[in-house]
Amino acid sequence: MGEQRFDNEQLLTERLSMRRPTSADIDAIHAIHRDPRACAHNPSDMLATRRDAENLYRRWAAHWQHHGFGYWVIRRRRGNRSGAVLGFCGLKLMRLNGHEVLNLFYRIAPSAWGDRVATEAATAVVAWAIAYVPEHPIIARVRPDNAASARVAARAG
Repeated sequence: MGEQRFDNEQLLTERLSMRRPTSADIDAIHAIHRDPRACAHNPSDMLATRRDAENLYRRWAAHWQHHGFGYWVIRRRRGNRSGAVLGFCGLKLMRLNGHEVLNLFYRIAPSAWGDRVATEAATAVVAWAIAYVPEHPIIARVRPDNAASARVAARAG
């Protein structure tokens, strides 16, 4: 795979451009999080209204404001004339068994499934975490019946 470049605001991989979400991404947040396929293994994450997406965006923005990192918006670097959002991937600082850990999150639009977008994005996020917040272990909480997500987590390290 090609060279990866990243800072806190933007991660670049061979095929993907990932950047900090803005309020302009609320409609994409809503579209992906209201798709029952995208939330099949975590139905409680489904969003019913745009207001729900606005609230989710505000929580993501607050995490960025407080910690200097969070979830990134994924797009293709080339060949994506529409600029469509492919999904979201990033880290949330949380407490687990009394320890601060980074929870790896990825939610990809079903239209991008099967193209290794999740693996490429998650691998870039893990590399970023190792470089910038090595004091926190990285975990990926995956439901036992979500084999595709487990494969992504394993490939990302």
